[in-house]
Amino acid sequence: MNLKDAFRFQNRLQSFIDEALSILDREQNVTKVKNTYLRSKVMREAEDETVLVAPETEYYDNITELCCFTVRLLEEKEKLSAAIRKAKKTLPVDLDSETNLNNIRYRAADTFRTMNDLRSAEQTIVGGGTGYRFNAEGNQISYRCDVRRVTTINFNRSVVNKAMEQLNKKTREISNAIDLQLVTSKVDYTEPFDVNATFKNAFNKYIGLEGA
Repeated sequence: MNLKDAFRFQNRLQSFIDEALSILDREQNVTKVKNTYLRSKVMREAEDETVLVAPETEYYDNITELCCFTVRLLEEKEKLSAAIRKAKKTLPVDLDSETNLNNIRYRAADTFRTMNDLRSAEQTIVGGGTGYRFNAEGNQISYRCDVRRVTTINFNRSVVNKAMEQLNKKTREISNAIDLQLVTSKVDYTEPFDVNATFKNAFNKYIGLEGA
């Protein structure tokens, strides 16, 4: 498989691990509860009745196997992670660093784009200002006045626009290079089940019930 497929399968493994642990985390799923209704204590002629509380998961009868399956999934993820690390070392670019840098480039270009959208403006804010004066009695009192607000950009638009275009160009070039490496790389790993398999399919295959 290539790196793109490897990352996809890695995410699949993690989602299955999360699903397995979410089942095992619930006490109702890993314990058996029986309620015995002691009717004979109330009526001598009545019989006691024991009822098993209905489980909340379809894997109720395979909890031990589910624990082992979780460990197997973790082992597979460890194996795949090692294969991915090995494959990355053969690439002509540092995939992680370039991906991180490209994310920062994209963020910077987006900020510059927002800056370039700003325009100079003038507005009057009615009653937006305050001042103080003395009245006829000589007392200091406050009053309100209108405020004329003028907003102008505080940067060189042409410089920022040029920087934005350069960043966008670099981002596209690196993104294309990364995409190419993802699909042409080779990862030495064989998946134990299809990446599109459901959790139930993968678990049944593990316990030998693939056709169930």
